[in-house]
Amino acid sequence: MYNKRKNRPLLTAIFLIIATYFFFFWLPSTKTHRVRLPKPISRKDSTIREDAIRLDKVTERFPVTEYIPLPKGSAKIPRIQHKFPKETSSERKARLEKRDAVKEAFLHSWNGYKDHAWMRDEVKPRTGGYQDSFNGWGATLVDSLDALVIMGLDDELQLALEALEEIDFTTTKSRHVPLFEIVIRYMGGFIAAHDLTKGKHPILLRKAVELGEMIFNAFDTHNRMPQLYWEWTRSAQGKEITPSSRTSLAEMGSLTMEFTRLTQLTGDPKYYDAVQRIMNELQIGQDKTRMPGLWPTWINTDLMKFDDSEFTVGGAADSAYEYLPKEHILLGAQTDKYHRMYEKAIKTFNENLLFRGMTQDADQHILFAANAVAQWGDSKTLQYAPDHLKCFMGGTVAIGAKVFNRPEDMYVARGLTDGCVWAYDVMPTGIMPEIFKVSPCKDMDECPWDEEQWMSDVMSRSIDTEEDREKARVRIEAESLPPGVTSVRDASYKLRPEALESLFVMYRITGDKTLQDSAWRMFQNIDKATRTNFGHSSINDVRNSNPKHQDKMESFWLAETLKYLYLIFSEPNHISLDDYVLSTEAHPFKRPKN
Repeated sequence: MYNKRKNRPLLTAIFLIIATYFFFFWLPSTKTHRVRLPKPISRKDSTIREDAIRLDKVTERFPVTEYIPLPKGSAKIPRIQHKFPKETSSERKARLEKRDAVKEAFLHSWNGYKDHAWMRDEVKPRTGGYQDSFNGWGATLVDSLDALVIMGLDDELQLALEALEEIDFTTTKSRHVPLFEIVIRYMGGFIAAHDLTKGKHPILLRKAVELGEMIFNAFDTHNRMPQLYWEWTRSAQGKEITPSSRTSLAEMGSLTMEFTRLTQLTGDPKYYDAVQRIMNELQIGQDKTRMPGLWPTWINTDLMKFDDSEFTVGGAADSAYEYLPKEHILLGAQTDKYHRMYEKAIKTFNENLLFRGMTQDADQHILFAANAVAQWGDSKTLQYAPDHLKCFMGGTVAIGAKVFNRPEDMYVARGLTDGCVWAYDVMPTGIMPEIFKVSPCKDMDECPWDEEQWMSDVMSRSIDTEEDREKARVRIEAESLPPGVTSVRDASYKLRPEALESLFVMYRITGDKTLQDSAWRMFQNIDKATRTNFGHSSINDVRNSNPKHQDKMESFWLAETLKYLYLIFSEPNHISLDDYVLSTEAHPFKRPKN
């Protein structure tokens, strides 16, 4: 009896040790990093052609003799983000439920890609096939790297990191390399994931450098302007390449952030030098266009001429304007170059392209950006055609208002953002079409609803008789035109992020929770209309409450659209705009410290 009592504490201790062991090492862990996910089946085409060309070391035909130096240090930049008050427990619970719903949508699309298109560029979300749209180097995989980090998907990130070794940037079956798309999706993805993980995974910077070394050859032209649709096999064979006589402004002006950050991380000056040569030319040409302050949509980069007549801040131009304040931030305000260029651009934009849309609610102040065809002098023709790609502008103007101390522009930034939200809300699916037209207000301040004016704009002529009105009503019904919308040129939705991008930026700057409400409403509508078995798909017509899926899911759906939604419902200090600057592909680059 005595001996049993004596051994009881010892037996109890042994039992507790064994129980603890089983609890921590045998029971399923709740921590994701303890789970080892199965390796996805690679869909990569690994066949090697006997005639395959590889781009190894290439002798430059037009080498740079002296590089433009990277500015050092950082000046003080005004605070961007709102000082958010502490949220209540009920507010936090509701916010996290929305954030987790976005994360579930992300995982649904990510798993569709992982299971059916791993190592390819895109999954076909309706049929489960795959396609290579960007040279077959795994665009969705690389573009999504930083989203995996941001959403805390550590095991998925580990699978992606292991797959990166298989990407070979020295060759592709594609005849051309689209420089802009490759830089923003691949290089941006590598750099952002590197910055967010604080250099923990060396392969990320190594692959960014591999890509940079390869694609730097596209700048080896007579004037160092890149060949944007690069004939890479000519470079591989030592043949000369030339810049294009018709290059889009966006492709020319939207390489700065990625190349600047690569120089900041590696110390190699050639990347920063390459893009600064472009921006020097754009700065010289900014006052020599048909609409001084803005650049034409198309530029002759072979002769460096800026005499084209089309002007827009939408497709083919958009991100060139977006990068002006963002490059200023990334350079730590060490040069006034981008400040001056932005000031000229925003002044001309406000005076020439900005307009108010007429709505049934006269108190609703929504703004849009027009397109212009300009002649030399003051003569120009405006097209009141908003498009989804222009929806970035609200966020860009808001950032410019903060960093360049232009508080008067916040009114414009909010109006542009609200205009895109309105365009979502008035459509039957709750989703904005790709390109449409609206009735412009004659006055920016006073704009009562005028149904006859709307009908006139629909018909592109005056309404004089009841017969004219009936014809207008027939067209409005046939084309499912909401009040204020005069035509829909492209009714599709391509999973684009730009409207949500501006909502994210405006929310982080103002703290206005109604912007979160708009984002949640938009997410629910998008998820409902686009969800398929293997991801989310572009749809053909936002006017149809049951649209057709087009079996297309570009990498920006994961890299941008869902990332912005996730961040809208995350804690405000998660990827703070005072710590990071986001590229046009929503890749966060670490800002230099003051």
